[in-house]
Amino acid sequence: MSAPEGFWLFFAGISLLAVVLTVCDKHRAVRHRYRIRKPLAWVAFAGGAAAMFLTMLIIRHKTRHVKFMLGLPVFMLLHAGALLILQWTFHLPVILLLFGR
Repeated sequence: MSAPEGFWLFFAGISLLAVVLTVCDKHRAVRHRYRIRKPLAWVAFAGGAAAMFLTMLIIRHKTRHVKFMLGLPVFMLLHAGALLILQWTFHLPVILLLFGR
């Protein structure tokens, strides 16, 4: 498995986990059950911020919480910065990391 394939597999997996956790938390909120709080932030930090942000907007979940509506875009900017640092450190074009050969 090449680096771009591994990157995309990780990104797809963490994004899917972010969507599932967000929908599950919304379902629990509607039913007044125990909520998923800390794992949401960790999954967003690990790379699922974009998927979580879009899911929250689509299902209208936590859209009034400033820490999520501002925090998730900050995580997305951090992820973009990390990609640029990887590019600079390893002298790889970001296009190669994102799209392969």
